[in-house]
Order: sequence, then C-alpha cells, then structure tokens
Amino acid sequence: MAKIAIMGFGTVGAGVAEVVRLNGAKMAEELGEELSIKYILDVRDFSDSPYAKKMIKDFSIIENDDEVEVVVESIGGKGVALDFTRRALQAGKHVVTSNKELVATHGKELLAIAKARNVNYLFEASVGGGIPVLRSMFQELATNQIEEIVGILNGTTNYILTRMEKAGISCAEAVKEAQEKGYAEKDPTADVEGIDACRKICILSDLAFGKEVAPELVSTEGISNIQRQDVGIAAAAGYQVKLLGHALRLPDGKQAAYVALHLVPENCPLAPVSDVFNAIIIRGNAVGDVMFYGRGAGDLPTASAVLSDVMDAIRHRERRRNLGWSQSADLVAADDLVMRWYLRGDFSLDAAKAVCGEVEELTEGAVITAPMTGAAAKEAAKALGAAAMLRVL
Repeated sequence: MAKIAIMGFGTVGAGVAEVVRLNGAKMAEELGEELSIKYILDVRDFSDSPYAKKMIKDFSIIENDDEVEVVVESIGGKGVALDFTRRALQAGKHVVTSNKELVATHGKELLAIAKARNVNYLFEASVGGGIPVLRSMFQELATNQIEEIVGILNGTTNYILTRMEKAGISCAEAVKEAQEKGYAEKDPTADVEGIDACRKICILSDLAFGKEVAPELVSTEGISNIQRQDVGIAAAAGYQVKLLGHALRLPDGKQAAYVALHLVPENCPLAPVSDVFNAIIIRGNAVGDVMFYGRGAGDLPTASAVLSDVMDAIRHRERRRNLGWSQSADLVAADDLVMRWYLRGDFSLDAAKAVCGEVEELTEGAVITAPMTGAAAKEAAKALGAAAMLRVL
C-alpha cells in the first residue's frame, strides 16, 4: 500500500481527496497496490468533514512518518509551502504540487534537493491544470529539441477577452462578470496583469530549454489596458486578441520569454480557443507543431494531474525522474525580437507608410506593420501618436 499526505485542503487538496475516493480502485489497478491518504494537513477546523480523522495541524507528523511516501503540496504561495516542501524532500519523500509560484521561483533549488535525496519533485498541474503538457515534454517529446512554446496560459484572461469580443463589453465589465462566475478572484491582479501566465511560461521554458528563467526577468504585460475597440477591429479583420506566453530558443543559443497581448490570425490553432480554455503549442525540430488544449484550472482537472504525478512518483520510487535545470538562461529582451505590430490611432495610411514602410491597413487609423523590433515599433507608435500597440503572432 502506498500512503500519501495532503498539505492544504482548499480547492486542489479537496479535489485530490475526491478523485482518490472516486477513482481509487482504478488507480490501485494501474499501480498494482492501493493508494491511501494517511494525513491531511490544514490549520482550519474540519471536524465535520468525512476526512476529520485524517486531519492534522503539525507538519512534523508527516515529516517523521516513514510510511508516508508522497506528499501533495496544495498550500500555495512560497512561504510555508516552501519550508514544508524542502523538509519533505530532505526527509526522503516525493513531493507533488500544483503551486506554479513555488516551482517558477524555487524549482531549481527544490529539484536539486530531490536529486540529492533520490526522490521526485513533480509539478504537472502547475502549468496546464489537467492538461498533460509537462509530462508530454519530458516523455513523448524527449526525442526533439524544442524550439518554441507559445500559448494561452490563463483561462480567466481568455474568458475576459472572449466576452469583450462576443458581448462588446469593456475589460472592466468582463472582469466583473468573470468574478461573478467564479473564474476570477476577488483580487484578479495575478490573472489580469499576466503574473500567472508569466510563472507558467517560466516553468515551460525551464523544462524545455534546461536553463532557469526567473519570473522577475520576464517582460510581462497584462490585459488591463486593452480597449474593446481594438478587440473589435481585430475580429473584423480576421484576428483574435489573446494574452500569450511565448518562449523561444534563438539561433545564437540565447533565449527569449515574455507575456503580452497579441493579434492571432484566424488560421492559427490558438485563435478559436475561447472562454476559460487554455491551449499550448510546442514546436519540436522533429515533430513540428503539437498543441495541447483543455481547461487550465478547476478542482477535479487539477487534482487529476496531481494524482497522475503521485502515481508517477510511486512508479519511480527507486529511479527518480531525471528532471532539473541548470544556470540562468541568457535572455534577449522582448523589445529586441522582430515581429509585426498592430498600431491604432488618429493617423492616415500615408503617415503610417511614411513612418513604418509597407503596412497592412485593417481599417482607417489601424494598421499592421512589417516585421520590426519592439524598440522600433515603439518609436513608430510615438511618431504616429498611436493610442494602441499590440504584437501580431
């Protein structure tokens, strides 16, 4: 029998317990042994819960119990979750998490501890919720050199942009609607300002390219300044506005990573992805483009991914998964990347051509430039007095 402990009994932790209840027999059949929850750690009172007899408040009970093989960290953040994760790994226990902040900021350190103790630190649910993207990267795509990753990494912002386009409402109105539906938190900053997507593109980049990308070094723009006018212009011209995380391997060995709004052409598989769904395209040098799609959050989808990691850790008791990344990546600034740009303002087509060269006119006062660096695009936008400036995928 494989015994596990859950740290934090919120949405994800409770979801893990529920999936074990629902699918425990199937998991036991797959593993060849029963999976049992021995402890659930939470400081709150759960005396009325069906799991009341498993509830504890002292982490050292888990830390010192040799029967506990796998610890599920669903506390969140990087405070006590970091301390308990370090201690669990050092105690020779596998740790599984959905905590994107912790993995993005301390993943290198925690994976090093896991390697030293010959245990697993797994985090499939930290990027795509129930979407199996990370395991696919280090298993099915292991024969490829990954060149590029681009995706819709936050379902809340995707829902907001979808509502702006479909309902013709403002960003603020769409945020309020998302909060009412439970898609956005009371404080939606992490979603709306791109912080959540930044953490996820860092993890994807770390794993794909093998070098650490610190979130604070990643150019991150959110959706709070997007105008419904630009969403409407884009849609009428055959584009969808999406908040994308983008990571690239550059020819000189350097890397780039950023989060920003883009106009996505309708022939791109990311364009029709709407509402709370996520989608991630990975480009390998052998396989070409592969897309992963699904709900990026929710209790049971996330719990499904967490428990897949739990089962993987148990299967790899003796020989851990060889995961980790090395020194910091040599990052190129996002403004140095060459791409096309959307500019909108009170300027004529002739004026746009005079400043930018050949352009594609979407409507009066709105154009897409020829490829240029972000720095050049900013200069052009300033010269034209542009009120809006977005990347074009």
